[in-house]
Amino acid sequence: MTRTEETNPETTKLIERLVERGTMREAYARVVGNKGAAGVDKMTVEALKPWLQAHWVEVKGRLLRGTYRPEVVRGVEIPKPNGGKRQLGIPTVVDRFIQQALHQILSPIFEPEFSANSYGFRPGRGAHDAIRKAKEYQLAGKRWVVDIDLAKFFDEVNHDLLMARIAKKVRDKKVLRLIRRYLQAGIMKDGVVWDRDKGTPQGGPLSPLLSNIMLDALDKELEKRGLSFCRYADDCNIYVGSERAGMRVMESITRFIEGTLKLKVNREKSAVARPWERKYLGYSFTNERKVRIQVSASSIERFKEKVKALFRGAHGRNLGRFIRETINPFVRGWIQYYSLADTKQFAEELDGWLRRKLRCNLWRQWKRPWTRLKRLMERGLPEETAVRSAPLTSAARGGTLAPST
Repeated sequence: MTRTEETNPETTKLIERLVERGTMREAYARVVGNKGAAGVDKMTVEALKPWLQAHWVEVKGRLLRGTYRPEVVRGVEIPKPNGGKRQLGIPTVVDRFIQQALHQILSPIFEPEFSANSYGFRPGRGAHDAIRKAKEYQLAGKRWVVDIDLAKFFDEVNHDLLMARIAKKVRDKKVLRLIRRYLQAGIMKDGVVWDRDKGTPQGGPLSPLLSNIMLDALDKELEKRGLSFCRYADDCNIYVGSERAGMRVMESITRFIEGTLKLKVNREKSAVARPWERKYLGYSFTNERKVRIQVSASSIERFKEKVKALFRGAHGRNLGRFIRETINPFVRGWIQYYSLADTKQFAEELDGWLRRKLRCNLWRQWKRPWTRLKRLMERGLPEETAVRSAPLTSAARGGTLAPST
C-alpha cells in the first residue's frame, strides 16, 4: 500500500480512523453539547463519560472487528407544522456518539461532491441561502416553480440504493456493514420492536448526511438537465419560465424520483404554481417585478398557535418570569429565522398581537375588580380611566381604594 493510499479516507482503513482518539474526542464533545433525549436504555449524556471509561476498550474492539451491533432506536412522534405526525428515531447516547464519529469521517468524503444548489445539513449553508437563491432565479425571469413534495422521504429511503451510493466512495467493508446495521436497527414503539427494511429515521447524527447522499442523485439529474433548483433536505423547488415547462419538468422528474430512486412523490401536495402562491422553508415571495421575500401566511398562523399553546401551559406561573424564560427566547428565535424577509410589516403586526395577548393574560391574572383598578393606576392611568377600564359594582364604587393586604 502506498503512502497516498494510507492517508486516503476511502481505503479499507477507514474503520481505524473512526476509533482514533481525536475523532472520538470531537464526537463526544458534539454529542454532549447537543444534549438530547435518552434512547431505549434511558442513559443520559451526563452518564456517557463514565460509561465510556468503563466500556470503551470493549466497544472499540467490536468496532475494529466489525461485530458491533447498535441498539434499537426509541420511536417518538412529533407534530408536523402542516398537520400530521413526524416519526423520529432516538438512538441511545452511545450510538449517537458512534454515529457522530461516522459522520465526521464520512462527511469529508462526500461533501466536496455535493451540489452547490443543496443547502440542508451542510457546513456553511442554511435555509437563508436557499431562499436567496430562489429569489435570484425569480429575478432572472423564472416566475414558475415546480414544488415537489416527497412523501415520507425519511421513511422511504431504499437501503440497497443508498448503500450502493455509499460503496462507490467507501471501500471499508466494516464501515459499510456498520452503516447498514444502523439503517436496519429496529424501532421501539409502545414496547414493541419493529424491524426496518427501508428508511433512515430522523433523530440521529448520521441521518442528515445519509439523506444528502441519497438525494445527491436527484441534484445531479437536475444539473444534467440544466435546471435551476434549490434543495434543502427533502424540500426541492425547481424554477422555470413558463407553466408548460413546469408541467413537463414535473412529469419527467417524478418519473425519475419514483423509478430510479424508488421514492414516492406526493401528488396532492406537489404543484406547478407561481412562487407567491406557495411557501418554501416558511417563506414566500411577493408578486412584483422586483421580487421581495416575505413570511408566509401559514408561518404567521403557526407562530400565533405556538404562543397560545405556551400561554396555556403557563397557568399558575409568575407572568414576568414566564415572559423572560419562555416567551422571549421563542420570539427571538422566530424573529431571527425570519429576519431575511424584505417586508417587515409582519413584525409590527405580530408585536401588536403579542402585546394584546399579554394584556389579556394580565387581565385574567388580576381577577378581582379592585386588583385590576389598583394595577392600572400603578401603571399611570388616571383613576377615572382606570374605573372605566375595570368597572366596579355600585357598592364598591362608593368606597375608597384600600391597599391590598
